[in-house]
Formats: sequence, C-alpha cells, structure tokens
Amino acid sequence: MTKTDIKKPVRDRFALPHIKYREYKQTFFFTLLRFAAIINGTALAVILFFLLKNGYKAITWTFLTQPPMDSMTKGGIFPCIIGTIYLSMGAIAIALPIGIISAIYLNEYARSGIILRIIRLGINNLAGVPSVVFGLFGLAFFVIYLKMGVSLLAGALTLGLLSLPVIIGATEEALKTVPDTYREASLGLGATKLQTIFRVVLPCAMPGILTGAILGISRAAGETAPVMFTAAVFFTPDLPSSIFDEIMVLPYHIYVLATAGTEIEATRPLQYGTSLVLIALVFGMNLGAILLRARLKRRMHI
Repeated sequence: MTKTDIKKPVRDRFALPHIKYREYKQTFFFTLLRFAAIINGTALAVILFFLLKNGYKAITWTFLTQPPMDSMTKGGIFPCIIGTIYLSMGAIAIALPIGIISAIYLNEYARSGIILRIIRLGINNLAGVPSVVFGLFGLAFFVIYLKMGVSLLAGALTLGLLSLPVIIGATEEALKTVPDTYREASLGLGATKLQTIFRVVLPCAMPGILTGAILGISRAAGETAPVMFTAAVFFTPDLPSSIFDEIMVLPYHIYVLATAGTEIEATRPLQYGTSLVLIALVFGMNLGAILLRARLKRRMHI
C-alpha cells in the first residue's frame, strides 16, 4: 500500500462533511429566496385584488375615452392616459441614447482610475436620490431657468434624468456579458473599435439594454413628484399638441382625486379605476419591450 492510498481515505473523511455543509447552506439560502419571492408575489396579488375589487366597476368605455367632467367626479381619464404615454415615451427617448453612450464610454473607453471611480460613485448616488429632488431640480432648471414652463418637454427631461442611472447600470452590465473574443475577432478582421462596438458588441448586448429600458419605463410611468412640478396640471381637457403644452398624467390624477378633489369619497371608485389603468398601461409597455427582447434573443441564437 502506497502513501497516497493511506492519505486518500483521510482526505475523503474531511471532504464529505464539508460538502454536506455546503449543500445544507445552499438549500437554506435557496429556501430563503423562494420564501422572499412568495412574499413579493403574495403582496402583489393582494394589491391587485384590492384594486380590482374596488375599481372594476369604474372601467367603462366612457371612462377610457372621455375627459373628466363635473369637477372630475364623472367622465373619464383619456387625457391622462395619452399624457402618461407621451411622457413615458419622451423620457425613454431622452434617457436611452444618453444612457447607452455613457455605458459604452465607461465599459469600452474609460481607463481604470480615480476619475472612473468618481463617475461610478456619482451614478450610484444619483440612483438613490429621491424622486421629489429630481422634481425640484426640474422645476428650478427646466421650468424656470430654461423658461420651458410646465410642459411635456420639461417633464420628459426630468423623468429622463430620473431613469438615467438605471439604464446606465443595466447597459454596462449587458456590455460586460459580451465575450472579449467577439471584440478581438472583429478587430482582427480589420474593423475599427467604433465599428466593433456598433456592429458586434451592441447587437449582442441589446437584450440586456432593453431590460434597462423596461425598468426605466416602469419608473418613469409611475412617478408623481417629478411630474407634478414640471409637466402635470390639475385639469385640462385638451390633448397636448406641442411639447410645450401642459398635460394630465395618471399618477398625478390619482393624487388629485385622493387628496384635493371636491368630493373625495364620491370619486373613490374612480381612484381605484385609474390605478388599475395605470398598472395595465405600465404592464402593456413592459410587455412590448419584453417581447422585443425575446425576439432579439431568438434572432441571436439562430
């Protein structure tokens, strides 16, 4: 019997408890994650059930296609729906190109050092700033200093800034998932670095970039504080015909009905109905982005 044969059983005796410990640890944390997911899913189901129970009667064709009437106690929310769509799309149209370009610089061009660390720290801090601070900034800078007034443009710019950290973070992580061999192969075939980024790296990272866009849309569509200072008004029956027009939006309309309406109790079903429409609108925009992302993933695997 060799010395190796003598040591092997001893090593196995010590390895077996260690493996079992890791398995128990993994099972414990997976159970914890499942439990957290169940709690989140249950909370969402309770909220949706509560809104459906109290607001489904308000969802009618008139409610979806007419402007508010009689001090907003009757009529519908059509201007609010259109205003929310315009504002969300405008915010993403502003934030997505800037976020992608910023992420490309941070991941593909910037060198490691103190400047890069300061930039990343600023982005992380910007992601944690309360939305009301963005609203006050938009009011001071876009509405007053740049003299845009309370308008669709001022609100879209403010929400674009609000969504920017999320999009930059998601895009940068998506760019990191693209293997370096793709870049090296493209450069080896004679492509420039810019051509490599736009023709190789970005198409591969596009599903992850769309994930950032989905998160940005969700946050932009549901914010109240930024738009109440920069874009939304208490009531306007007209649809916006210019980017400098004031608009009605669903989150602010819910806030007005619940806190500043003339007959708050009478409008309670309208409040719940408007909340349901907002959730459905955000879900619809997210679903469109998710389907586009899935289509891009299938195209990449073909």
